[in-house]
Amino acid sequence: MRLQNEFYYLCALRGATTSENNSVESITSAVDELLVELVSRNNLIPDQIISVTFSVTKDLDACFPASIARRREGWGEIALLDCQQMFVKDDLTKCIRLLAYVSISNEQKPQHPYLGKAKNLRPDR
Repeated sequence: MRLQNEFYYLCALRGATTSENNSVESITSAVDELLVELVSRNNLIPDQIISVTFSVTKDLDACFPASIARRREGWGEIALLDCQQMFVKDDLTKCIRLLAYVSISNEQKPQHPYLGKAKNLRPDR
């Protein structure tokens, strides 16, 4: 990691978004937007990202979010994992969630991006 004269700590960042439909194009667009927001809101570089676990609702099976993330520049060494979200009746559909472990500055306040219809999951954010 590139750590210069600052104190960093391990932080878990959450985030979520929704896909318009179950297609490679729609899921790719949603995942790309979510990752752009995660990185920009937290001022991250790939060396600070330790791992990202993606979970998707059972109605999204056209592609793996981790394969989309893996295409990003500098993300080749980041541990990425996909899994299916637990099914809960009346839960948000076509939802992509993430849990990212990152190293951030002690002075930084973590920002958790909730986009699309997933904004309703965490109105406090």
